[in-house]
Amino acid sequence: MRKINSTNALNEAQLIRNCGVVHALSIIGGRWKPTILFNLLYGKMRYNELLKSIPGVSERMLIAQLRELEQHGLIRRIVYPEVPPKVEYELTTLGKSAGPMLQGISDWGNKLRNKKTATTKNTAGISA
Repeated sequence: MRKINSTNALNEAQLIRNCGVVHALSIIGGRWKPTILFNLLYGKMRYNELLKSIPGVSERMLIAQLRELEQHGLIRRIVYPEVPPKVEYELTTLGKSAGPMLQGISDWGNKLRNKKTATTKNTAGISA
């Protein structure tokens, strides 16, 4: 567990307070949150649909990430009083407002990945 008054924790808190990018990334950053949000841009999804749409995520991690996104007001958890229980997740208005940003980051990431792949292919045939 990290100390609250450590230099690292204090620097992080100051960056979050003073920089919108750092603040946004502290909320949506990480391995799974962007993928969860991006999947929900297309509409409501049941828990198992989300789980199957994100290869490699564990149930425990998905639940934890969904809870954090819900606490930040980006997603809404809808529980239907049925047996067996039916739970759906959807973006809130705040979550939907992140859509253009997420799409832009996705486009930029794909562009960089394609550039790297092209560079790797071009240099693969060069011998020293």
